[in-house]
Amino acid sequence: MDEDTVKDDWKQLAGRIKAKWGRLTDEEIQEAEGNSEYLIGKVQERYGLAREQVEENLRDIDYH
Repeated sequence: MDEDTVKDDWKQLAGRIKAKWGRLTDEEIQEAEGNSEYLIGKVQERYGLAREQVEENLRDIDYH
């Protein structure tokens, strides 16, 4: 996921991320703004997914 894309489209992406990974708190999503490493780490922590799985899901969210 491109860092500039994350910053530009954050509000839309944040809603999609919350829908996909509802265990993330609003604060965590807000803190992750523009910081894909933080977001990936939080998703891994909450869901026990491999980094590659999270990155793939983020790409899918970004393109929809």
